[in-house]
Amino acid sequence: MDEQPVNIATALASFDEHWSPKIIAALNGQHVKLAKFQGEFVWHAHHDADELFLVLEGEFTMEFRDRAVPVRKGELIVVHRGIEHRPVAAQECSVLLFEPAGTVSTGDASNDDRSSEGEWISE
Repeated sequence: MDEQPVNIATALASFDEHWSPKIIAALNGQHVKLAKFQGEFVWHAHHDADELFLVLEGEFTMEFRDRAVPVRKGELIVVHRGIEHRPVAAQECSVLLFEPAGTVSTGDASNDDRSSEGEWISE
């Protein structure tokens, strides 16, 4: 790819689907993804990958089996490999994700119909 800036607002405006990550950049074997969350996602874990979630707009709750952690606009949370989790958003929120290239969104619950490695979008 050429070294060009990505306008995050324009990229977010290019799709409406929830729980369908879009890849906007790649570096060092990682994908940078945008996603819109609303409702409950599936319980899952990634046994070989850490994930970073940065809230751009709105807020969501990262549920773990023993606790629930609210994550608000301007905040990030890292979910370490092997930790079972489920993001839940009462209202739509926009999230920037960093995870290893090829990571399936539903991890070990990959039979879910929302399973995706993400698709590339461009402005």
